[in-house]
Amino acid sequence: MAKTIVILGTLDTKGEHLRLLKNLIQKRGHEALILDLSMGAVPVVPADIPASEIARIAGHSIEQLMAGDRSVSTGVMINGAQHKVADLLSEGRLQGIVAMGGASMALMGRRIMAKLPFGIPKVIATPAAMPTYISEWFGEMDVVVMQTIMEYAGMHNLITAAISQVAGAVAGMVEEAPDHKSLKLPYPSVAVTQLGFNEKCAVKVKELLEEKGFNVYPIHANGISDRSMERLIDQGFFDGLIDIVPAGLIEELFQGNRAAGMDRLGAPIERGMPLVLAPCTLNATGAGPTRRMKERFIDRQPRLQIDSIRFMTRLTPDEMRQGARLYAEKLNKAKSRVKFLVPLRGWSSIDRPGMALYNPEEDRAFFDELRTNLKPAAPVDFVELDCNLEDPAFAGALVDAFLEVFERKQ
Repeated sequence: MAKTIVILGTLDTKGEHLRLLKNLIQKRGHEALILDLSMGAVPVVPADIPASEIARIAGHSIEQLMAGDRSVSTGVMINGAQHKVADLLSEGRLQGIVAMGGASMALMGRRIMAKLPFGIPKVIATPAAMPTYISEWFGEMDVVVMQTIMEYAGMHNLITAAISQVAGAVAGMVEEAPDHKSLKLPYPSVAVTQLGFNEKCAVKVKELLEEKGFNVYPIHANGISDRSMERLIDQGFFDGLIDIVPAGLIEELFQGNRAAGMDRLGAPIERGMPLVLAPCTLNATGAGPTRRMKERFIDRQPRLQIDSIRFMTRLTPDEMRQGARLYAEKLNKAKSRVKFLVPLRGWSSIDRPGMALYNPEEDRAFFDELRTNLKPAAPVDFVELDCNLEDPAFAGALVDAFLEVFERKQ
């Protein structure tokens, strides 16, 4: 069955390359629509959706944008293209999307694709797949980034071979992808966040929930996967969340390796879905050579070595207080009852009595500050347990708390 693939690019500089990509997609039996984002000159190659239309959708003329500030014009074109692809999707005329060009086109394409739901095949083809940009392009999206190596300048065997692979990649994806509207999870489905420092707890929670008839989806709280989880929740996936590792928010504040953005926790709270929280690694952060803000953390003591590049250290009480205020802002918006379970004998497997990172006296700073900043009407219950987060008793308490809020929500 033929599908429609939208091609994002700039025809004024990449016209012959985008035309080749369109022709190759059409040879595979699909419709291809070139959505032009040119702002430099009037292209020779015709567009299916011209830049003038995109500018007009955003309330401007293309002539104004060509003569104006490039950074402002770029934002206008992204806005117009976001609305256009949303319209195409609602009309059933978008089953896949590909952005082809340099770094600027890849960044524009990523922002346009971010408005499309999970399950729509998305491809960014660029010779500028540098580490600096990769994290920005991926973010929370289900996207394929293809390093084409060669600059899109002139036509020769190497660049045409690369474009052929781009066409094959996006066409193959749309051929195999089910209708995104058919992607549904069985009821009831629960997301559970985890990482290596709470693996025993997460495995036990999954086991106990499945015994109760729940479908469980473990989410690796590495900063990327939990961003994606938020996006899925926002799109209506999952019927509840046991967020054992909500640390992506405090990691964002201090630029840790597991930073998940300032929107972390926003989707489950906005939906008012059954939500249970635990504090895994809210008191600890990376101190190895790969993290940002190295000068602040890399020599901090105590310091626990995980492997050759990963080290963990504690956040200070003041840093935990700063983080607690962020979590209070989120929880003050809660629309239904939230349970926050607190293990008094450490918040992870690397935070047990006798270990270097164990310091329950300092940990109190987080919850004291959180309680201080919660509004009296905030529907948040705290439950303290005399155990470590990785103890079986804590997993059982998490599931009991979730069953309570889930049944109340029903």
